[in-house]
Amino acid sequence: MLSTKVTEGSTTVSVPVPPEGVPFPPSEAPVFYNPHMELNRDISVAATSACAKRILLKKDMELKDITYLDAMSASGIRGLRIANEVGITSILNDWSDDAHELILENIELAGVSDSAEATCKNANVLMHERRFNIVDLDPFGTPAPYLDAATRSAVHFLEVTATDTAPLCGAHFNSGMRKYAAVPLNNEFHSEMGVRILLGKIARELAKHDKGMIPLLSHATRHYVRTYLQVKKGAKLADKALKDLGFLSHCEHCGHREVSHGMAISISAHCSSCGKDVHIAGPLWLGQLHETQYCDEVLLEIEERPLGTKEQAKKLVLACRDELDIPFFYDQHVICKMIGVSAPAMDMFIAALRDTGANVSRTHFTGISFKTDANIDTIKDVLRGF
Repeated sequence: MLSTKVTEGSTTVSVPVPPEGVPFPPSEAPVFYNPHMELNRDISVAATSACAKRILLKKDMELKDITYLDAMSASGIRGLRIANEVGITSILNDWSDDAHELILENIELAGVSDSAEATCKNANVLMHERRFNIVDLDPFGTPAPYLDAATRSAVHFLEVTATDTAPLCGAHFNSGMRKYAAVPLNNEFHSEMGVRILLGKIARELAKHDKGMIPLLSHATRHYVRTYLQVKKGAKLADKALKDLGFLSHCEHCGHREVSHGMAISISAHCSSCGKDVHIAGPLWLGQLHETQYCDEVLLEIEERPLGTKEQAKKLVLACRDELDIPFFYDQHVICKMIGVSAPAMDMFIAALRDTGANVSRTHFTGISFKTDANIDTIKDVLRGF
């Protein structure tokens, strides 16, 4: 297998050389490596370091005693960076013999033989066999088949990536129903829909093992969704997390939406604002997506590290930190089209909406999205005023 060396952060590893003329061939490379996910990995290094420091504050442990599982390592670059740049013990797993051989080579190349372990197993088998302080699940596609084992294996923190955004966001409706046992809506806020469908699925899987969760940082970027969760052990904490599950009713005619907490609820099929039929999504997560203090901890880690995507990572985490803790954003352009007006500059619009007494924030999802506790009629009135 031909390979070349790449450096991310302060870690150098070997990765497969793609066929000539093909810059990124996931189906053709003998071992998977995606250079476009460097931002994801940069944030993962900072976020995992923040998790490790939280563990040390509560447990009588040394940094090297904290275990981190990179369940599907491929080239091993994510787990190797965690071992090298964070300093905790990384278990790098992949059931491909080619990947396993490359991981062994990269452990030596990165100089982390004392803090990295390579395994070659089915990810579910490994996660059912062993427990890890931090479990990182980053499959090619959906994490759904691995969530039962991952939620069982994770002791303190769980990190999950999902790249199957079409099923999560409702574009592939039946596939999303099968994988996540939830009804998604494919509309202007489909990116947040994907985040909350994924979180709802994880909360239900954790509850099976008498565990609850606290989302610390969750974002939808490009073609994937990524979340960092604190795992809380205990049936009562599992019950508490399940209270943040519920349903959304959304009226495509007027833009009104309502959320209802609970797994067995009564929802009207008609919009309480205009009387038209509504579309219903769920069960999904209605609780927080981010914890402000944790985001600050991650930002500090980003600032102190030599990351290739430092500025982009800071911008993303800052945007997440400053979002209002309200389910589902509005798309300014969709509402303007609905009422037949031109879209004003976002900053001017947000200032005008705040002048009504409403709480408003921009979001990380898109440049024209915002969150607010104002109702849809107030939003429309403000837009008509420009």
